[in-house]
Amino acid sequence: MTSHARAAVGFVPPVLALPAVLGLALLVLPLLALIGRVDWTTLWADITSPTALSALGLSLGTGLVATLCCVVLGVPLALVIARSGPRISAVLRAIVTIPLVMPPMVGGVALLFLLGRTGPVGSLLDQWWGIRIPFTTTAVVLAQIFVALPFLVLALEGSMRTSGTGYERAAATLGARRWTILRRVTLPLALPGLIAGVILCFARAIGEFGATALFAGNAPGVTQTMPLAIYTAFNGSGVDQGTAVALSLLLLVTAIAVLLLVRAWRPGAQQ
Repeated sequence: MTSHARAAVGFVPPVLALPAVLGLALLVLPLLALIGRVDWTTLWADITSPTALSALGLSLGTGLVATLCCVVLGVPLALVIARSGPRISAVLRAIVTIPLVMPPMVGGVALLFLLGRTGPVGSLLDQWWGIRIPFTTTAVVLAQIFVALPFLVLALEGSMRTSGTGYERAAATLGARRWTILRRVTLPLALPGLIAGVILCFARAIGEFGATALFAGNAPGVTQTMPLAIYTAFNGSGVDQGTAVALSLLLLVTAIAVLLLVRAWRPGAQQ
């Protein structure tokens, strides 16, 4: 490569500098405005108020349960996608991606139509066992699983696909059984992707709003998570706005921590 070609690599026209700065400002300035509205003198009191602790505890509890369910369901699904043929894996990957690109509200409506009293599954649960899922804490967990599962599946599937099947084939040649290969070869190689997926999954679960609002409602102590508590505060009910700002800051800090953790566990991040 000539010196002129090297100089041209990575060249950005100056005319693009202004929209780039505007785009960055659009992302950063709202966050700075949020931080500027925090009352640091009452921050701890706001976060530890009974209503805030209830929403925080519910978010963390349901988020942990949802993440555990995503691991149980998502690891096998990611393995199937990663080890299927190109056409099948493309179809499955597209299906898994749907909750990422559709509005969360639509996901809530879909869950309600499936598991509501008139839904095909919800009506059977109600008639046979008297179980009603909508507007319960279980509904919160299901809504979180619906929106968070793709994050774990796609992160883990990409890690498995990148690691290839060479080591697995070598282990099979040496007589290792399928479960042994999965436990001793496949999962250890995909561990960074699994950890990153779990972190992203948990963060998405505790930050879920749309599907939860429609499918689970907004009952304090039962279904009111942190995002719902923040929303109701700015509509004149629930926690006060000072507490809502404090909870917003807590979610922002959580998001930053998630980004740092994912970067730390991403394959090749140490290079």
